[in-house]
Amino acid sequence: MRTTQILTTSPHAKGNGAPHARSNSSNSSRTSRKGRSSGFMMLEVLVALLVFALGVLGLVGLQATAVKQAGQAKYRSDAALLANELIGTMWVSNRNLAALQANFSSATQGDGYKLWLEKVSATLPGVDTYPPTVTFAQINPLPALAGTPAGGPVLTPSLRVTITVKWAAPGENLASSPHNLVMITQMK
Repeated sequence: MRTTQILTTSPHAKGNGAPHARSNSSNSSRTSRKGRSSGFMMLEVLVALLVFALGVLGLVGLQATAVKQAGQAKYRSDAALLANELIGTMWVSNRNLAALQANFSSATQGDGYKLWLEKVSATLPGVDTYPPTVTFAQINPLPALAGTPAGGPVLTPSLRVTITVKWAAPGENLASSPHNLVMITQMK
């Protein structure tokens, strides 16, 4: 190790301000400490960049999930609107069981069902693979109580309509179970 002598004067030195000798070996140890601390600082910066990069990646993943969920919400609302549209069409048509089944049931594939199916196919993806179903069930009223006066209310059967709309979003595996919306309403 090379040592040099540096003469300096200091007003705070003991004595009359005479020069005193200072060794440069303390400077070299200070320099090596400075090198170690700058290396530690570099490590801190790298760790901070890593944490920042992970945060940015998390935000990108969150954004991708939000976009996917927004698309799913659109498909759910479209399916609900289409099911409501079919129910509205049923309400303004002949509402007896035989007429509704002939015109709107998915089993008989009547004209009303075929027109509605075209709208569903144009709006929702994957409907060709998972066609919607429309079923009807007659609900008989409870038997009238014994002793009801002759002029009492006439109880008529009602219909329960079940509409199931299924879809698979683009890019989803068609072998997996599709998304679906089931709407049940009662008509008199």
